[in-house]
Amino acid sequence: MALPKSVLLIISGSVASYKSLELIRLMRAEGITVTAILTKGGAEFITPLAVSALTGTKTYTDLFSLTDETEMGHIQLSRVADVVLVAPASANIIANMAAGLSNDLVTTALLATNKPVLIAPAMNHKMWSHPATQRNITQLIADGVQLIAPTAGDMACGETGVGRMAEPASIMHALAALPATGGQPLAGKRAIVTSGPTIESIDPVRYLGNRSSGKQGHAVAQALADAGADVTLLCGEVNLPNPHGVKVVRIHNAESMLAAATAALPADIFVGAAAVADWKPSITAPQKIKKQNVLDILTLEFLPTVDVVASIAQNPQRPALVVGFAAETENVIEHARAKRQRKGCDWILANEVGAALAFGMDENTVTLISATEEEHWPLASKRAIAEKLVSKIIQHFNTAH
Repeated sequence: MALPKSVLLIISGSVASYKSLELIRLMRAEGITVTAILTKGGAEFITPLAVSALTGTKTYTDLFSLTDETEMGHIQLSRVADVVLVAPASANIIANMAAGLSNDLVTTALLATNKPVLIAPAMNHKMWSHPATQRNITQLIADGVQLIAPTAGDMACGETGVGRMAEPASIMHALAALPATGGQPLAGKRAIVTSGPTIESIDPVRYLGNRSSGKQGHAVAQALADAGADVTLLCGEVNLPNPHGVKVVRIHNAESMLAAATAALPADIFVGAAAVADWKPSITAPQKIKKQNVLDILTLEFLPTVDVVASIAQNPQRPALVVGFAAETENVIEHARAKRQRKGCDWILANEVGAALAFGMDENTVTLISATEEEHWPLASKRAIAEKLVSKIIQHFNTAH
């Protein structure tokens, strides 16, 4: 992993601005040259003097300062660093960026830059989940902006939810995950992602299924595509829009998912986020099974389905990184550890499922388990979980090479 040599840090109006001072300290400790722009709102929480004391350079605030424009115009300011980082990124600045406004130094510099742009949002959880904010985030990601997703926790307003700015250490990890040239860190990598439920037919009308919505798998596919990977998404019966820039293959049962996954090889990355049925009826009735009277009892015999993740992990064209998911209702970590070894995958993400947990929800909490570490990720949006997973994947490939 290689950190950028220089960063243009934009600090917008949020109580999380105090974290920016710690972030500057961490960057400077790694030898990164930091140039800062402090918005008018940001200056309500921290002062230009405090920022400059840590960066060791001038803190810029005003688009129309003739002195600043003589010393360093906003065009040059937008190009002087290797990376542009907005932390914290308020709902207001995110909206302005998505709309392409250029009414102050920050928005003008962001429009003029030709460097990678990262944002670390910070706002009330209702503001973060509002459809307008999510539309803006979707637009920025489509424009190539990289998201350092907010986390869940207590907020300054006294409420709790997803919207806290990522911790400075996590932002440093995101900076380290960028390739030296910026842009698309997974460009040239091929990825296969499975998502949603599979169904196993009992007869032409009925089937055996599960409650998976596909939200987490689709979020992972989108995050991989946003990072530059060539992504094939294999999904079951879901009611979700197709991720942007992703090849989508529709499947029904476990066998068709495995066939599609095998056909998509070779690949560098495999993420098995689908909830694949473990069992199937031993016989599928060719016609609808009729109930003759209310006392009828139907007995079905079940056989195990193919194990998609294990089969890919054992394939001669095995991807370099195989990631599985473990949806459990009890002894989550213990079962996930055993499943990782049994399936032969490199990582497994363990999460508890059940009533109002994971399936169908917009948020998730997981524990990433590998042969060497176990890392708990607190409750966050499934988009944020996906972004964090992709950040780990980027770090894995950067370290491997």
